[in-house]
Amino acid sequence: MNNIALGRYLPYNSFIHRLDPRIKLFGMISLMVLIFLKFASIPMNFIMYGVTAIIILVLLKVAHIKLRTLFRQLRMLWFMMFFLLVINILTLKTPNDTVAVSFWFITIYWGAIVQTLYIFVRLVLMIATTMILTSTTRPLDLTYALEWYLIPFKLIKFPTHEIAMTISIALRFIPTLLDETGRIMKAQERRGVDFNDGKLKEKIRAIVSLIVPLFISAFQRSDELANAMEARGYNPQGKRTRYRMMTWKLVDTFAFIFVMVLLGGYITLKVTNYDLVPLFTNLFQVILGWC
Repeated sequence: MNNIALGRYLPYNSFIHRLDPRIKLFGMISLMVLIFLKFASIPMNFIMYGVTAIIILVLLKVAHIKLRTLFRQLRMLWFMMFFLLVINILTLKTPNDTVAVSFWFITIYWGAIVQTLYIFVRLVLMIATTMILTSTTRPLDLTYALEWYLIPFKLIKFPTHEIAMTISIALRFIPTLLDETGRIMKAQERRGVDFNDGKLKEKIRAIVSLIVPLFISAFQRSDELANAMEARGYNPQGKRTRYRMMTWKLVDTFAFIFVMVLLGGYITLKVTNYDLVPLFTNLFQVILGWC
């Protein structure tokens, strides 16, 4: 559990760390939009997924986030991906679909495999994008950025500050609860609880012995946090001042232009249904010719 980095701030002094939290939040939302775009063909979709993955890998490198840290987050996805593949195989059949494998009474179509790959790639890219934001942005700065984007809703008396604070606290408590889960698991294992082996009934009992103290600890922490905020005079309706003010710098402008160019390029390819597969095929043939 200590290897989980999602939601955990890493105090480095990288280019991404120094960016304004508002542009980082805008960039994350833009990348999320790009991840869910569909293009002219299936190969074109995976080409654009590859381009997005390269951009995210560069951002991970700049932010000093190691790839093995990302892979540790993905270990939880393998069972879910296998479950989704089984569900898609049994239920999904698109029009004009072709058979990939057929044995006994089970027929696997290419459409089910492609849809499962879509889900897997999107989940990986989304987790990586979220990790970049949470690892390079302090929870308080993220709260300010969320509240700044919600300012127009104040006209209709929407509790923007409360919503932003709630989201920020939820993100902050992810690593705390994961650490608490690891601590409880070690304590239960020392008392003879086996989380890995045993029958289904024994595993259910082991999970219950983990979940119950985890919920109790979470409620205690939330109560302590509420008491601490109340003791310090926190008033969500009051006018609040800030110790650290957000300032928009020239580098933030360049980052915003980069995000807008990237977003415009993807949307243009989507709207025009332009297919880059022939271009990449010819380029690959030229490279093979040189070799």
